Formats: sequence, C-alpha cells, structure tokens
Amino acid sequence: MNASTAPLRLLSVHAHPDDEASKGASTVAKYAAENIRGVLVCCTGGEEGEILNPAVDTPETRANLHEVRMQELQDSVDAIGYEKLYMLGYRDSGMKDSEANAHPDNFANAPLDEAVERLVRIIRAERPQVIITYGDDSKFYPHPDHVRVHEISLPAFDAAGDPDAFPDAGEPWQPQKMYYTGWSARRIRALNDAFIARGEESPYAQWFERDGFDDSVDERFTTYVDVSDFLHIRREALLAHRTQVDPTGFWMRLPDDVVREVFPWEEFVLARSLVDTGVPDGEPEDDLFAGLRAPVRTS
Repeated sequence: MNASTAPLRLLSVHAHPDDEASKGASTVAKYAAENIRGVLVCCTGGEEGEILNPAVDTPETRANLHEVRMQELQDSVDAIGYEKLYMLGYRDSGMKDSEANAHPDNFANAPLDEAVERLVRIIRAERPQVIITYGDDSKFYPHPDHVRVHEISLPAFDAAGDPDAFPDAGEPWQPQKMYYTGWSARRIRALNDAFIARGEESPYAQWFERDGFDDSVDERFTTYVDVSDFLHIRREALLAHRTQVDPTGFWMRLPDDVVREVFPWEEFVLARSLVDTGVPDGEPEDDLFAGLRAPVRTS
C-alpha cells in the first residue's frame, strides 16, 4: 500500500502538553469528524510548566504535577479526537537561558539522530500522509523545545521514506505533505479588534511589538482551514489543561461566536509537498489533504 491508496491519516508533532490544544486543535477535530485518523506526538512531559490557574494550585497538585499534566494531556487528546498519543520520551528543556536547559535528559540536549529516529519510528508505524509541526520559532518564541521540534521534523519527513535511513525503525513510509502551524498577524489583529469592540483591554495589543512578528509574517501562510464548527473543541481541549489554562484568562475571554465571526480559520504553512495540490497558484488551500483525496465519482 502506498500513500495514494492508503486511508487518510494525520500526525501532529508538539513540544509540550497543552501545545496540541492551542495550535491546530480545531483542524484535527474537523478531520476526526471525517473519520480521518489523527495521532499526536508530544515530545516532552512539560515538567517545567508553571501552574497558571490559581484554582488548582494546591499542595496535592504540586506533589503530583507530572501525573496531573499527563492526565490533562489525555483529556485534551480525547476532546480533540486524536486516536493515539505517543510520548517521544524527553524531559522539558525549560525556557531559553533557564537553569533547566542544562538537564541531561532534556529534549534540546538529545542527540539529533536519536530524536529523529524516534519520530521516524512513529511515522512509519502510523503512515500519515500529512504531518503538522512547527516552523522556525527562534525569533518569535525561542523556546528550546519548539526549536527542537522544528529541527527534527524535516529530517524525519525525509528519512521516513528512505529505506537506507534507520533500517531498524520499521518499514519505510513517505509522508506527502508537511505543514507548520502558527498564528497569523491577520488572526491576531482580528482578535485584538474584537476585544476593543467589546470595550475590553486586549491581551494581544503587545504582540506586534515582539521581535519577529508583524504583518509580513502573513506572506508565508498558504492554507486556511475553516474550523467554524469546531471552535468549541479547541476551548474544551484548552480547559482540559487545568493547571495551564485559567478559565478566566485571555484564552477564554472571547466567546466562540465572536471568534467565528471575526476569524473562523486555523492557518498553516505548507512546508513540503510531494503532490500536486490542485490549488491555483496564488490561491490559498482550504484543506490539508488537498491533492490527496480520491476523486469524487460523478457517474
């Protein structure tokens, strides 16, 4: 069986528990509703994550934080509709220039080939046509683990289909498309304006002052998936991360009906494609599986 005849499958690669909820969750839920199998690779256990919700900041939570975060991740995975969760097996590296960076078991400190092979093994086992991962976050959000996700993803995409690469990691399988997930300036401006229109202080007001983020970032986005009917899934997945997401915080303050009106999409960058998507030059895609779906019979 090859990629053109196999059932459609999607694989997402994220750095920490909760990243899968804030980046692309509604898109994965949309495809799950179409019975497209989705699997999540979470590269670290999020050990350096802070407790950001005062309501659950208790001695019991702190004493069992790893177990709590793993349960939160599973609850989010279930809400989104992923069929399987893989842990890549590394420790959270902590924010850039923090003491945690020196921990020997950190994802950022792992040998590159080792981490690539672990991801290749999962890709070959799951046989996705589409992989969602991160672009280069070294300017806008230079978290070592996010940078490392980017560093392993393209080599794994190529190696997965190469019979000479990691021969003990399973039967070769070549994914067909790879996307970077992200937030466009168009989205941030729409949400910022929505807060202001409601007479509220916008949590996005300072985003355009951050290094590496301005209107020019939108030039890279190639794909906008309409997730109007799945915004509530993103909210449910975020709320599953009770230690990381405050229900009264900025993630939750705009109602879904407002978001649906001002920006009902999730946006992606098509980083690699081995297929003809069928989308005219200069036009955005609206489907991560463009060029991969079987033709619809009209007779």
